Amino acid sequence: MEGRRRNPYELTDESPVYVISVAAQLSGLHPQTLRQYDRLGLVSPDRTAGRGRRYSARDIELLRQVQQLSQNEGINLAGIKRIIELENQVAALQSRIAELSAAVDGAAAAMRQREAQVHASYRRDLVPYQDVQQASALVVWRPKRGD
Repeated sequence: MEGRRRNPYELTDESPVYVISVAAQLSGLHPQTLRQYDRLGLVSPDRTAGRGRRYSARDIELLRQVQQLSQNEGINLAGIKRIIELENQVAALQSRIAELSAAVDGAAAAMRQREAQVHASYRRDLVPYQDVQQASALVVWRPKRGD
């Protein structure tokens, strides 16, 4: 879908559509908890022109993940913030690796194409060099002596 413009009305996981009360209900958290998570930088929803929070489906999933790590795993909020930062860093690095891998593949294909062009330009009237196997016998040459 890179070549086409996206429909501005098409909803994605990143589309900020949920007000805080709906996001709280969907995540199973209190709205004040969502505000606290926003202040701490754990989940940062988009803002409207009037500064109201708008949560996306991805934000809701992240809220659930924070809740699970906090409640079930016993990780404090600072630890959760670090986990989220590291997961984002890993995702960015994986994306960069994919970009670089594609660039390397493209360069290799271009090199193979150029190599094929060079081989196609060879003159065909030349005889290819072949290494002649040497015999293992030792030959000694002695000049003739004057009679």
